[in-house]
Amino acid sequence: MKMKKLLALLLSATMTVGMLAGCGGSQEAAAPAATEEAAPAAEEEAPAAEEEAPAAEASGEVEEITFMVWDDLAATEDLISKGYADSIERFNKDFEGKYHCTPITTNLEEYYTKLNALVAAGETPDVFIVSPGANMNDYALTGVAAPIDQYLEADGWKDTFTSDAVFAGSTYDDGIYAVPLNIAAACVFYNTEMFEKAGASVPKTFDELLESCQKLQDAGYTPITISAGTAWCLSMVAGYLCDRNGLVLDDIKEHKTDWKDEKVINAGKQIQQLSKYFQKTAAGDDNDIATAAFYNGEAAILIQGSWAIGQINGSCAEGFADKVGVFAFPAVEGGNPDANRVIAKSDSLMMSASTKHPEAAVQLMKYFVDETAQKYTAEIGGKIPVTNVEYDMEVAPPELKYVMDVFKNASSTFGFYNESLVDTEAGSTFDNCFVEIFKGEDPATALDPIQEYYEMNVW
Repeated sequence: MKMKKLLALLLSATMTVGMLAGCGGSQEAAAPAATEEAAPAAEEEAPAAEEEAPAAEASGEVEEITFMVWDDLAATEDLISKGYADSIERFNKDFEGKYHCTPITTNLEEYYTKLNALVAAGETPDVFIVSPGANMNDYALTGVAAPIDQYLEADGWKDTFTSDAVFAGSTYDDGIYAVPLNIAAACVFYNTEMFEKAGASVPKTFDELLESCQKLQDAGYTPITISAGTAWCLSMVAGYLCDRNGLVLDDIKEHKTDWKDEKVINAGKQIQQLSKYFQKTAAGDDNDIATAAFYNGEAAILIQGSWAIGQINGSCAEGFADKVGVFAFPAVEGGNPDANRVIAKSDSLMMSASTKHPEAAVQLMKYFVDETAQKYTAEIGGKIPVTNVEYDMEVAPPELKYVMDVFKNASSTFGFYNESLVDTEAGSTFDNCFVEIFKGEDPATALDPIQEYYEMNVW
């Protein structure tokens, strides 16, 4: 059955509630000027690689551009990353003799360190992927990235997106700085077969989650696989627990409360309770290893963003996807009465303000959100498209439907805590505090670094 993506309301909540939109600041480097002839608009149905391509200019030098991403596109099994590789391949084929893109690849853990090194060296990639919030602010507010309004408005490109709301997280006082790629939600993936054999039920509260984990452990299963070695994975759970305990993040920014709030300390204690059910190697496992433990049938629960659907379906054994269920992160009794809030985000593309080939860079970005790419995003990758594309829900991974159900029941959304604080250093400090809590430090003491950071830099 074909489904038209009528998700304007959902996208509005997703992009505006949890992300740092509309931040002030001046652009130090001017955006590249528009040429007299606007770049060709992405067609409603982008040509497949084997179809007739746009005519390439045979004369002149090929304009070489770079695109930086947080995966090895040549070796990845992640279906979303494979889609990115396909977009680059189609772009290179269609514009052969005119434009050519070379990807710069690394892993997620080292991505921003390497990207910032290139920026510092004056070698900013022409196009690069970035997370919302503080990370995006770093590039938009310092002149590293260029505003792209003129390109979005040209030939109706912006009208192909589901609504203006998808740009809320990338809009600043002087314009729009990024193109969203997809929408993802943080959910709890679980092995339905293990749950059934252990007599565990889908939990509605944190206490019920602990009970289900105990039943799974008693049945001989590893209840939860998670990466504490990749701090943001643990931080994602911490953010949910802070929210479920009733913390209002803006109250900390406005100093109506602080990081020693009982709600945050409770979240730390609950991380320690939950950690008893993590795999024994959680402290050293990175995100890829932890996720693999789930799709290899070595653990019953994976708390992760819906981008994991692409990893699961790209690597799991045949039939495993039929055993995967999804539920929303449970409530904390006596905490936030609204337990239907969902962590959501959209990875986006930014263009370097110093690129010598802005038209080529914009054309590349269009390939990541054309009909071919966005249909792939849903039907193969299992993520929510950001454009008005029709896709076949019956073809899409079954987990996407479950994630959509979580979204439909969401009262509102919020961002990853480490991407929603005042800056990236605050986010990293928050992450590290919860790693120390995971290791056994008293939450009241472990939260000292983030408390001190705000006392010195924010309040």
